[in-house]
Amino acid sequence: MSISAATSQAEKGTADPVRAVSVVSTGTVEIHPEHAYGSTKPLYWWLLTSRAWLPPRPINVYVIEHAKGLVLFDTGQDRASVTDDSYFPSGVTGVIYDRLARFHIGEDETLDSQLDTLGYSAADVDTAILSHLHQDHIGGIHQLNGADLLVSVTEWQQLSRLAPEARGFLRAHIMIPGLTWRQISFEPTNDFTLTPFSESLDVMGDGSLVMLPTPGHTAGSVSLLIRRRSRSSLLLVGDLTYGSQLLEQRQVPGVGDRSQLAKTTEKVLELKQRMPGLIILPAHDPTAAVRLQHSAQ
Repeated sequence: MSISAATSQAEKGTADPVRAVSVVSTGTVEIHPEHAYGSTKPLYWWLLTSRAWLPPRPINVYVIEHAKGLVLFDTGQDRASVTDDSYFPSGVTGVIYDRLARFHIGEDETLDSQLDTLGYSAADVDTAILSHLHQDHIGGIHQLNGADLLVSVTEWQQLSRLAPEARGFLRAHIMIPGLTWRQISFEPTNDFTLTPFSESLDVMGDGSLVMLPTPGHTAGSVSLLIRRRSRSSLLLVGDLTYGSQLLEQRQVPGVGDRSQLAKTTEKVLELKQRMPGLIILPAHDPTAAVRLQHSAQ
């Protein structure tokens, strides 16, 4: 098994509703150092002037086999973004996208192809949770006509604000006819194990999959806590960080609200301290697959 794909299964003989968690990759992405590690320079300044690129990082999609259905956390990048010249906006906005990232997506790295490696297809997906609505997280939604797509109300509202495309929200690839979107609001929680989070959403009603508000990268970004009975708990954090070690060092990335990113980082680190063994899995962490696989040992 390659380091870009891994599965952590429930221990045999347990009644864990989370039967397996896998990570697959819909290609790779190159980003600037300032993107991953942060910068004191204004965003558009480093975006337009930086000439350095980091080695390719995975575009991770997490696949959760739950007793109540197949769940995705994020859906990766659409291969059309590297084959269709009209995928991105033109003009100045198009230049921004061109400078933001370099994508590499092979024919076998579409969402459906990657699900096939696990014995599934896009038609088998019951629920897809979107950490946020940037292009490399919504790329597979057009294949998910039969699934419920969960996104925070706050994130969805970004689509109706001024110039969403210039802020990273490609409406033409999000508001696709035939999709079933569910805009979710968080509810107050009295679950002390989630401290310092005071709001959450129990996706399945059994405490195994819990959405948490983790704003910063975008205003409506969310994370997913996976609580397993015989394995370590997992926290899928989207683009809150580009590496679990960077999060531990409190090094916030260069895209988003730095103040909010720092506040959310502290909350996640406090949750980790209160929840021994918690494994944090970002969307573009090159070590995520290995650490997920080791969580089953």
